[in-house]
Amino acid sequence: MDVVNGYSEHVHCLFRLKNDQTIKDTLQLMKGEPSFWINKHNLIKTKFNWQKEYYAVSVSESHVSKVNNYIQNQEDHHSTVSFDQEFKKFIEKFGFKVYRDDE
Repeated sequence: MDVVNGYSEHVHCLFRLKNDQTIKDTLQLMKGEPSFWINKHNLIKTKFNWQKEYYAVSVSESHVSKVNNYIQNQEDHHSTVSFDQEFKKFIEKFGFKVYRDDE
């Protein structure tokens, strides 16, 4: 994983996959380990669960530093654009498909 950061209701991660790694398997690990740890240590009053939806995009090597900067500056970015606004814009602009863990 190169960078991880988020804002109140979402997380952005930038990572490089090896040829034998899938997005689905990587996200299961990324979500499973923290969930187990948070619940084991009772860090919140209720059971911690991630939402089922996620989306992933590939990034060319020439854009890695720009994406890294975007992820690191989530708090500033979302002071002017809500996550819902941005998500809807990405879906419309790029035709993203939302996948669920159970698909």
